[in-house]
Parts: sequence; structure tokens; C-alpha cells
Amino acid sequence: MTKTKLPARPEQLSHYPDTSPRSLAKELTALDPHCTKFIALAPFCVLASADTDACPDLSPRGGAPGFATVIDANTILLPDRPGNNRLDNLGNLARNPKIALIFMIPGVNETLRIKGRVSLVTDPAELARFAEQGTAPRSMLRITIDRVFLHCAKALMRSKLWQPDAIVDRSVLPTMGKMIKDQTNAPEPAETQDAMEKRYRDAL
Repeated sequence: MTKTKLPARPEQLSHYPDTSPRSLAKELTALDPHCTKFIALAPFCVLASADTDACPDLSPRGGAPGFATVIDANTILLPDRPGNNRLDNLGNLARNPKIALIFMIPGVNETLRIKGRVSLVTDPAELARFAEQGTAPRSMLRITIDRVFLHCAKALMRSKLWQPDAIVDRSVLPTMGKMIKDQTNAPEPAETQDAMEKRYRDAL
């Protein structure tokens, strides 16, 4: 189940120490019970894709814990919930099926990394099974896993991401409405943060 050989390093990275045997041995080609439980507890992931010119993109995905459904050791289903309809990543994946994800659990400093390939599910009957509040997703990603491994805690420990004393008060930034108004030179008044968040909640 393990994949223990990495590509040869570019010359610019030759000064790094060798990869530890443990870091190589932990890479799997299918979900084990630990990875499956991690996904079941995760309410959030970041999805990465690339277009046919290898130009990368990424976006957040979230929901109740288990919003990504493990079908078997090689397959995950990820419904597409309402968003901004830019379809940057879905467009990429429709043309180039390679995908990467990193799952996070609040309070847990380790993360779970997955690389694989997707097929885009649009069959109404299958999508209806994943309806929330009476609304089915418009599409769903069926992810076939190529590689999966647990990632160490160092980055989240350095960032103190889950620690209460690291939380930044929202007021340190302008409202989202103000920032977008400034960026787009829109003539209408800036949408208040409360109004925007209510609009988001109504569309979840």
C-alpha cells in the first residue's frame, strides 16, 4: 500500500537533508481506518486543481463533519455546495482531472493530504441523495485516491491556528463589502458585514 520513492530533487533543492524513512513509509495508496476517521471528523478542506496549462488554483470547501463522504478505501464523494459560481476549480477539473486536498479538524494540528483524480457527477438521481435542506448539489466530485498521508503538525503549531489567543478580531480589516467596493470602484454603497453574512447564511 505504500509508495516510497519520490521524484529526483531539482538541483536548487539539493542542500536539503534526505527525506526520513518514516516520511516515505507513511504514504499510502488507499485510505486506512485512521484516514477514514480523519475525513469523517473534518469540517473543512482546501481543494487544489490545475488547468491544462498546469496553472494552479485552490479554494476552501466546508460543511458539517463528514461533508466529504468516504465510499470505500479508494473513493471519496465531495458535493459542490452553493458558492460564487466562478467555477474556477470545477472548470479546471472538468478539463484536467488531477486533484489535491488537505483536510483539517479544528483543534488537531495534524492534517491529511490526498492526491487523486476526479470524475464530475451530474446525474440528478445520484445528486438527490446528498440534498441538504431540500436542495441537491448541482454537481459532485467522485475522487479516486492515488496517494494519501498524514501531514505533521509543525505548520499549524507555528501558526497557533487553533489557539484562542491567536484569533484576530474581525474589526482589524475593513468589511468585505468595503474591500470589494474599493477594488471594483462600485458606485453603490458598501454592503455591511452583517448584511453580507446574513446573505451567506441564507444561501448555505
